[in-house]
Amino acid sequence: MPVIESSKQGHVVVLSFPFGGHIEPLLNLVCRLANSTSPNMCFYFLSSEKSNNLLFSEKSKSNIPSDIKHYNVSDGVPKTHVLKGHSMDAVELFIKATPENYKIGIEKAVTETGKKVSCLITEGFLVFAGEMAQNWGVAWIPLWIPMPCTLSAHIYTDLIRRELFQNYVGLDIKWRKMLHQMTALVLNSYQEINPTLLNNDLKSKVPKLLNVGFLTASLPAVRMVAPSSSDSTGCLSWLDEQPASSVAYICFGTIGAPTPNEMIALAGALEASGVSFLWSLKDNFKDRSPSGFVERITNKNGKIVPWAPQAQVLAHTAISVFVTHSGTNSVYESVANGVPIICRTLFGDQRMNGRMVEDVWGIGVKIEGGILTKSGVLESLELISGSEQGKKMREKARALKEIVAEAAGSLGSAVQDFKTLVDVIFALAQNTCLRDIQTPIFGTSEEFNLFGS
Repeated sequence: MPVIESSKQGHVVVLSFPFGGHIEPLLNLVCRLANSTSPNMCFYFLSSEKSNNLLFSEKSKSNIPSDIKHYNVSDGVPKTHVLKGHSMDAVELFIKATPENYKIGIEKAVTETGKKVSCLITEGFLVFAGEMAQNWGVAWIPLWIPMPCTLSAHIYTDLIRRELFQNYVGLDIKWRKMLHQMTALVLNSYQEINPTLLNNDLKSKVPKLLNVGFLTASLPAVRMVAPSSSDSTGCLSWLDEQPASSVAYICFGTIGAPTPNEMIALAGALEASGVSFLWSLKDNFKDRSPSGFVERITNKNGKIVPWAPQAQVLAHTAISVFVTHSGTNSVYESVANGVPIICRTLFGDQRMNGRMVEDVWGIGVKIEGGILTKSGVLESLELISGSEQGKKMREKARALKEIVAEAAGSLGSAVQDFKTLVDVIFALAQNTCLRDIQTPIFGTSEEFNLFGS
C-alpha cells in the first residue's frame, strides 16, 4: 500500500465516458471547479488515451488549469482487434472493460500522488461509480449530461416495469440505489427552461439537485478537435460574407449520420431550395452525398467542411436555422443563440430532445416521419423561414435565448447552484483531511450524506 499523506488540499477523481458529446461538458465542469477552488483542490481526470491525447494536446492544454492532471485508462480494444467501421464497436469494447479499467487508473493516480481521494465526480452514464464510491467510503457526484427529461424517463420507465412485471429486477433497482448513493446530482441544464413539474419531481427524488447551466454553450469552450478560436476550415470568414439570417447550418454530430438515401435527399433539397448552407460533414461520410454535389455547390451557395467551430457558427448573425441530429449539446448551443431547429434524430435521447424542441419549447420541428426526404426537407425549410408558424418559432427561440441569458447571469439559479457544488466539494475535502492518515487510500467506509435523504 502506498504511503498516504494528510493534506489540506482536496483530491477529486473524475471519470469520463470518452465518446461523442459526453466528454466536453464534463471537462468544462471540472475546469470551472478547478478555477473556483485553486489552489485547494487537485483533479485527476481519467479517460481513454485517445481522448486524453486530444483534450490535453499542446493546442488545447493552455485552456486547462494546471490543477487538472490526466490519467489514461484502457479502452478495452485488444491489440489484435481491428475496429469495425461504426463507432459503436469501440463503445461496446470500452464498456466491457469497465469498471476494472477505472479502478486501475484510480490506483495509479493515488499511488503516484500519495494523496487520499475526497470525492468521485463521474459522467452519469457510468452507473457503477455509485457502488465504487460507496465501497471506498467517498462521496459520489455524477454529472447528468443529457436533458433532465431523459433522467425522469429512466426512473419512471423502470417504475412502470416493476409495476407490470412482478419478478422484474432490472434497472429499477439500480436506479433507485443510485439516487440514494449520490451526495449531489449535477445537471447540464438551467432549471428555468424545464417544466416546473419536471423540476419539482426530480428534486423530490434527489436530495441535492444542482442545475449548473449549459456546459458547452455558456462556457469558454474546451474543444476536442481544435481550439475554439480556430477557423481552420474558413467557416466564420465565409459566414461573414453572407447576409443576416440567410444560412442553414447542418451537422449530425460526431458519431452517426443519416442513411445514404437520406443524404442524397438532403443534398437534393438544398440544391432545389437555393438556400445558402454550411454543412459540417466528416470526410468518411462524404461518399453518401450525390455524385458531383460537392463540386456543384462549391463557390455557389454552399460550403462543406469536415469540422466547424459549432458554438461560434450558431452565434453568427448569418445563421437562420440548424438542421441537426438533436444531440443535447447541439440543441443547447442552438437554444443559447436563439436559432430555430430542424430535427432529424438518430438514436438514444435525441428523440426526446426533438420532442422538447417541437412540443415543449416550440422552437423547431421534427422531420416528418423521422426520415429525410427531399420534399420533407423543403417543407421544413419553408416552414421555418417563410411561414407564420415559422415566425412564431423564431420569436420563441429568441425568447428562450433571453431566459437562458438571464439564468446564466450573476443572479441566476445556475450561479447559485454552482456555488453550492463548490461548497459541497470543499466540505468533502475538509472531511477527508480530518481522517486518520492510517485509513485506506479511499478513506473509511462511512457513508457520505451531508444533506439528508
